[in-house]
Amino acid sequence: MKRKLFALALLLVVILPLLAACGQPAATPPSSPAGEASPSPSVAESPAPASSPAGEASPAPAQTATAGDDIRVSKSGYQGTLNYWVLGYQPGGQGLGSRLMDAAVAKFEEANPGIDVEITGYPGTQEGFTKLTQAVQSGTGVDVFRLPSDILPLLVRDGLVAPIDAYLTAADRADIYPNLLQSVTIDGKIYAWPLWVPPVGMYLNLDIFEERGVQVPDGDWTYEEFVAIAKQLTFTRPDGTQVYGYTALIDPGVVNAWPFILGDGAKPLSDDNKRYTWDTPEGISGLKKLVDLAQVHKVTPPDFGAQTIEEVQGAFSGGTVAMYSEPSGASNGYKEQGMNFEVVSMPIGASGKPITTGGIGLISVAQTDDQAKLQAAMDLARYLTSAEVQQDVPGFYLAPGARRSVEVSDPISKFSPFVEYTWITPIIPEWPQIRTILHPQIQNAIFGQITPEEAFTAPAEEINNILSGRQ
Repeated sequence: MKRKLFALALLLVVILPLLAACGQPAATPPSSPAGEASPSPSVAESPAPASSPAGEASPAPAQTATAGDDIRVSKSGYQGTLNYWVLGYQPGGQGLGSRLMDAAVAKFEEANPGIDVEITGYPGTQEGFTKLTQAVQSGTGVDVFRLPSDILPLLVRDGLVAPIDAYLTAADRADIYPNLLQSVTIDGKIYAWPLWVPPVGMYLNLDIFEERGVQVPDGDWTYEEFVAIAKQLTFTRPDGTQVYGYTALIDPGVVNAWPFILGDGAKPLSDDNKRYTWDTPEGISGLKKLVDLAQVHKVTPPDFGAQTIEEVQGAFSGGTVAMYSEPSGASNGYKEQGMNFEVVSMPIGASGKPITTGGIGLISVAQTDDQAKLQAAMDLARYLTSAEVQQDVPGFYLAPGARRSVEVSDPISKFSPFVEYTWITPIIPEWPQIRTILHPQIQNAIFGQITPEEAFTAPAEEINNILSGRQ
């Protein structure tokens, strides 16, 4: 029965965003922000399970790493094979990500002659997730795996993931951004090694700034200053081409415009994830700031809220949108194109504090009673999320790392300062359902069909009922 319930929950997580993407504005929504954490713009990462009684504590680790150890060398004493499942991996060196992963795993094997790591790739489809889930539940064939944050709580609930607390050194805890460790803490335990975070930043088309003689913001800017600049950058060229100051993808699967909503200080749920909090004055005023860009200030394209990512990026690179917000993945493409662009932080709202949104890439370890193997799997996951892997395999990180010690190159480095204040969507089993309720409310407010207050107060009872099971 547990297996059937997990499969159903996983199916909902995977298909809701797809259903959402098929519809446009309107009345029944879909999905959410992030869950994942893949460096590229709109891809999600994946999950996996294993087995054992729900809520049961994991056995104590065979050996705990200590600061100062060579992170490449496992002290587990394990000799044998570790099975590592990676979303989107293709054997034979196909694709940059696959080649980088091959190189990183080879470095780990070189440091640990008795350990062989076999990589299995799987697609980000229901078929791929089901295949991974079944393999982990069987207790064989999967030891370490990449997964989307949305699915982590489901795996934890079913006792399929080993907590990593005992394997984190003091140096790890000091190095990994606290907000990221907190995001993967469930019932007081940490269940995944944070890999990277692609935070949302504001992309600036510098050619349009120069065309209008507008000073480039330094990033320490307020919402009001952003609006003033967006108005200057909304104009009609002599040839009749209309240029707009700002746009973003408004889609159930992303949080690209959410920093405006969060900017006044309200998050969608309370800190303990037991109560809906976007029906507060701060939440409503935050949504109003986003809505006003279209309804009051008129600095967005007429189809703002219904554009596809191709339309958003095409308008930006084509010179008809001056600014838009998106995670770091797109920046490499603009650099390769030779585009004249910059990235700055999102404007600061009434809270007076910088905030942005983003997904998180995770690596988890399957539960097992084999303590030496568990330690070795933790050592592999720790290495693959470290600064050392970047030293061994330059370019390994395709997004800002989850550790302060990870250094990435330009243009990804433009996003690194945002990581420490990036808000990660709640990692609770109920979140996919809640985000599905919220998205159409946001969209309909942007379209002017409902007010920001109506948008955020209407779903309060339904969401609180969903959360009531967490009391």
